[in-house]
Parts: sequence; structure tokens; C-alpha cells
Amino acid sequence: MTEISTPRADESQDAEGTDTTAKGQTEAAEAGGGTEQRSTGESDLFRQSEIAADYVEGLLDILDYDGDIDELVSGGRPVVEVVGGRLQSLVGQRGATLEALQELTRLAVFRQTGTPSRLLLDVGGYRAGRRKELAAVAKNAVEKVKEHGESVRLEPMSAFERKCVHDVVNAIDGVASESEGVEPSRRIIVRPAD
Repeated sequence: MTEISTPRADESQDAEGTDTTAKGQTEAAEAGGGTEQRSTGESDLFRQSEIAADYVEGLLDILDYDGDIDELVSGGRPVVEVVGGRLQSLVGQRGATLEALQELTRLAVFRQTGTPSRLLLDVGGYRAGRRKELAAVAKNAVEKVKEHGESVRLEPMSAFERKCVHDVVNAIDGVASESEGVEPSRRIIVRPAD
């Protein structure tokens, strides 16, 4: 089995999401914090993003950071995006700080609504950049699997990173992906499809 390392975007990028184990199947436990909320309406999701935006704004004030905050609903989940200069420390190495802030923000939403949230927090467009990097990693792994016919094991990744890789791999015929291991050492195996 081949092992591939994931590139590190200026040593400070990472994030979150749903983990796919095979085409059409998901690991609900990694759906970004637990319970899926299929019955949550658009207005409830927007309310969650408003609560989250208020919480993040309070944190920025405490830290004396300037940033514009956008709240929206995208892909059936609440999203808060923070844009501005001097925010890289809120992302942290490989997105570790961003992940922690996201969990704190989800807890703030839960505290006010009593409902677990699948909120996605982004700072400085980190997640979009990381998605592109991970798509390249996934395509590289797929090429190796197709060329050699052997499974490829990727380095440990966050749930967001694994979802990005699963999405790319599972859109390509002839290969499949699955996650193995336990956090924080959970990783993806890309293999020939059965």
C-alpha cells in the first residue's frame, strides 16, 4: 500500500464536514458534529448563522481583530464567513484553530437553540483554498491506484479534509475511498472499486 502526504497550505490550513465511505454512503457521526438536521427549515438555519455571527463578532471584539462577517445558508447548513486582514492566527496551523473556533461557535448556537448545529465557519477563505489542494491530493491518489492497482493510504486528516477527498474520489469510476482509524489519526484509503 502506498502512503501519500497532504500538502500544507502555507503551514496553516485545514477544516470540517461529512465523511463518505462509499458512493452514496456517509458516516453520520462525522457529519460535522453529530446529528443531521434534515428537518431544520431554512429560517432555522439562517437563525443559527445569525447566532453564530454574533458569537464570532464578540470574539473578534475581545481579540481586537477587524473582520467583516457574512452569515448565510449554503448546502442546507448555516455558514459564517469572516473576511479581513490579520486573521491568519484564527486559522492556525493546518486549520486547527479554525476547527476549535467552529466547535465553540456550534456550542454557542446549541446553547441558544437547544439544537445541535452543522454550522460551517470559515476565516479568510481558508476552506475554499484547502478544498483545491485536497482535490489535487485526491486526483494524485486516484492516478496511483489506477496505475498500480494498489490501495493508497493518505495521511491523517480532519473530517472536513476527508469529506473533500471522498467527494473527489467517489466522483471517479473505478476507485472508491473509505476512512480508517480513530481521531485524530483518522485517514483515507483510496482503493480500486470492487
